[in-house]
Amino acid sequence: MELAYIPSPSRGVLYLGPIPLRGYAFCIIIGVFVAVWLGNKRWIARGGRAGTVADIAVWAVPFGLIGGRLYHVITDYELYFSEGRDWVDAFKVWEGGLGIWGAIALGALGAWIGCRRRGIPLPAYADAVAPGIAFAQAIGRWGNWFNQELYGRSTDLPWALKITSSTDGRVPGTYHPTFLYESLWCIGVAVLVIWADRRFRLGHGRAFALYVAAYCVGRFWIEYLRVDDAHHILGLRLNNWTAVIVFLLAVAYIVLSAKKRPGPEEIVEPGVSDSRTGTDGEDEAKDEDRSKDEARSEDTADSANEGEKEDAKDEAESANKS
Repeated sequence: MELAYIPSPSRGVLYLGPIPLRGYAFCIIIGVFVAVWLGNKRWIARGGRAGTVADIAVWAVPFGLIGGRLYHVITDYELYFSEGRDWVDAFKVWEGGLGIWGAIALGALGAWIGCRRRGIPLPAYADAVAPGIAFAQAIGRWGNWFNQELYGRSTDLPWALKITSSTDGRVPGTYHPTFLYESLWCIGVAVLVIWADRRFRLGHGRAFALYVAAYCVGRFWIEYLRVDDAHHILGLRLNNWTAVIVFLLAVAYIVLSAKKRPGPEEIVEPGVSDSRTGTDGEDEAKDEDRSKDEARSEDTADSANEGEKEDAKDEAESANKS
């Protein structure tokens, strides 16, 4: 008997006249805005200019979307190029299908291009946007809920997800809401990275590497619950192997980077003072105090000179009287 479950939306798209409003696309767009907003705040706190994160995101986001779609299409090519399938569907991103591994890889390439154009070190930028990316993933996963896709094994738990669609081989029933598991995990990853960055003053890409490693841990066990078709290697899904390999690379980077370049960067953006040595407001206050001190010194010197002149004048008058 089903006492409770998470309902699926009856449809994943609403129409505003002839314009389709797709839940999946909205989740992606909202996630991008959150990532840029939080990344901008962290970038300013690290000593960068306001707006730099958004400027570089103009390069990173399109590259990330293309990379995510390419990874999905390549690893699930039979969905688009096998007999009876229409290859044009490979371009229908709004129907779902973005691989985070490809999105991060190609998105990093786009970010590198944007950073290089502004003379900014990519690792510093990556550290600033890492928690925002995790939050964006948490929001983006709800797009799978709108599309009734990527759910887990059958279950009768109170928080089970009720699938009602029977298209593309789906079997209506209640399943593990893996989209929700991953969304909550990504929120935890974002909080972990923010805390660790403040506590240990991470830098040189280590905050981003921590995000990658922590995400891979969650993705491994969540991927193990999923029942959608996937390629298997030695009994494990392809994404499980990807998570293991990427996790090991991220941990190795953290260890080696900490030994080679301990501590955070002194300067993250050329021409901007480092926030750790004082904010712009504090610098202005210091300059003002310095100017006041100099003015006082000048006044004191002027007073001393005037006193000396008066003494000399008095001596001259005394000599004349004599």
